[in-house]
Amino acid sequence: MEHSKVEAAARRFNEGCNCAQAVFTTYAPGFGLGEADAMRIATAFGGGMGHLQEVCGAVTGAFLAIGCRCGMRQLADKAAKESTVELVHSLGTRFASLHGALTCRDLLGCDLNTAEGQARVKELRLRESKCLPYVRDASRLLEELLGEQAAG
Repeated sequence: MEHSKVEAAARRFNEGCNCAQAVFTTYAPGFGLGEADAMRIATAFGGGMGHLQEVCGAVTGAFLAIGCRCGMRQLADKAAKESTVELVHSLGTRFASLHGALTCRDLLGCDLNTAEGQARVKELRLRESKCLPYVRDASRLLEELLGEQAAG
């Protein structure tokens, strides 16, 4: 399987994108959305949605890409809605199986909104040791699922 997009997402993360931006901006142009628009849209989702530490931003970026590829174009398109929900559920479940959690809070084990939590992120190099693999895995799972959908 081609992993160039997985590594492109990792490279974007290393260049300073937040986790959601790294994943979403890698895939969005393939779905007809410009990179600048994708960057702007995904800004709010880093750190588990604005550092609320809810669903991992890398996973959210993948969810956004699923929406671009499969989401409803009109209210009557119930099949697109069902397909999108199934893919999002599958990606989230697979990610949680790999990493034991889906939320940034549980994945990192610290509070990004405190000085202590920020110090822990730096001290333990969590961005490199944890977040970067999450970006790669969310991207890889996205490619697998979209490939399965195209084949199915």
